[in-house]
Amino acid sequence: MGKLDLDYFENILIYKSLTDSGYLASIADFVKPEYFKDKAIASIFDIIKDFTEKRNKLPTATEIKSYLVSDEQKKSFKDLVKSFNEIDKVLDKEELYDNTEQFLKEKAVYHTMLNVAEDVSSGKVDTSVVLDKFEKSCNINLVTDLGLELYSDVDKLIDDLNSVERYVPSKWEWLDNSLGGGFLEAGKALYVFAGETNIGKSIFLGNIASNMAEDGKNVLLVTLEMSELLYARRLCSNVTKIPMKELADNTPSIKQAMKDQGGKIFIKEFPPATITANQLKAFIKKFEEQGIKIDAIVLDYLNLMHSTIGNNSYERIKHVTEQVRAMSYLFNCPIISATQLNRAGFDTDNPDLATISESIGLAATADAIISIFQNEEDRGIGIIRLGMMKNRYGPRGITQAMRIDYSTLTIEQADDVEIDEGMDDTLNMLAGLAT
Repeated sequence: MGKLDLDYFENILIYKSLTDSGYLASIADFVKPEYFKDKAIASIFDIIKDFTEKRNKLPTATEIKSYLVSDEQKKSFKDLVKSFNEIDKVLDKEELYDNTEQFLKEKAVYHTMLNVAEDVSSGKVDTSVVLDKFEKSCNINLVTDLGLELYSDVDKLIDDLNSVERYVPSKWEWLDNSLGGGFLEAGKALYVFAGETNIGKSIFLGNIASNMAEDGKNVLLVTLEMSELLYARRLCSNVTKIPMKELADNTPSIKQAMKDQGGKIFIKEFPPATITANQLKAFIKKFEEQGIKIDAIVLDYLNLMHSTIGNNSYERIKHVTEQVRAMSYLFNCPIISATQLNRAGFDTDNPDLATISESIGLAATADAIISIFQNEEDRGIGIIRLGMMKNRYGPRGITQAMRIDYSTLTIEQADDVEIDEGMDDTLNMLAGLAT
């Protein structure tokens, strides 16, 4: 789009708001009084908006006049109506909405600059808040697509039914089958592992990252709790099956093993509670700019993200989760993360959604939540369990035993361990397998 005459477009915006209820509904939440250079237009727009919200219809000219108190207001409205004779009333809908979007973005950016300048002059500068304001200004979107009409668009539905859904497998059969095939390759999905403190959430996320890379996928692993090099050591031990304590003595083997991997794992560290979803989005775009397609994003972990929105942990975590899930739409890849359980979930077999820490808003937003739990008997034999707490793609409430090698932090599915058997039976069964 070229340069827009903002002063002229004010008249078009108010004219369409007076005559087209659909147009008004599309822009009402984005328009602010300070966006109008002509203050008379600003006051008229407020009247139209308030009247429509209360009466669920557009006001007539007579009804607008009844809200005009001073002679100056009445004269301004009369002059405004006369000015409609000078504008082109035959407007292409797509161009109208595109120009309106540009008008709102330019006005929003301009006034954000004024607010930021005022904050700078007073010494109150929070760069994350500033970035968030500019992101919001630039992300105004007037959606005109009415979506899919079920009956007339039935061919689209049939094409979708016959299409083959593609997945990024975790390479754990139980998890992939439970999710319908694995993590959705096209994204639009957020998967969360939930566990108590020090249960092994990062170990699971690291295993998933290395499993996907082994399958030829490019994975971005964002760590907010652990350094890049410490995470790299963990993944190196997982890939090479060399215990972490012995890595330094086996560097030739490490170099050789790392050459054989099909995909890539990019590990990026950010300090906890310093990066917002918008800042993370801007960072991920750098990969696109360099021609690198990220096939999956692993985020360790959601609760450590920063948010400028929310007065408490519930609102903050809910907003972060919604923003992160939205990124899976933007980058067309699945996002896998983790969260904490509250005290009620500690030392609990197969914990439920009520044990999610800080914000149940996270549970409402995520597409699948997999619990990680372990009892004292499990710890003694290297078993850790998964439970399907929430699942939009298959059954929930089911569980699966996993075997963990703490020397290499490698996790594998343990099909030889039954969920309900006791310690003695488990030990006897394992002893029998060893003979």
